[in-house]
Amino acid sequence: MRSGKLRYHIQIQKATTTVNEFGTPQSAWQTFASLRAEIVRQSTEEFMRNQGASDEETVVFRTRYVAGITNAERILFEGVAHNIREVVSDPMRRHLEIRTATVRAEE
Repeated sequence: MRSGKLRYHIQIQKATTTVNEFGTPQSAWQTFASLRAEIVRQSTEEFMRNQGASDEETVVFRTRYVAGITNAERILFEGVAHNIREVVSDPMRRHLEIRTATVRAEE
């Protein structure tokens, strides 16, 4: 994998549970890894959902191999959270392709 293609900065975030000052558990996202990535493919599809029309943006990120990334995490890219749908590694564990989806409801 050529480092020149890795021109975007992404953050892999894991869901964690913290306790606030009142003792109430709260869900929060914590950064697991900060990586350089390449955007392989990006598309937007419009769907009719129960709440109305919405856009689902599909983005595939390619980055160097990092162990422990699953579908339970998300990617933060340019201030937008992308839910991880699939993580694919090459057999030599040199890189990952992370397929994500972002759903934005129309107002």
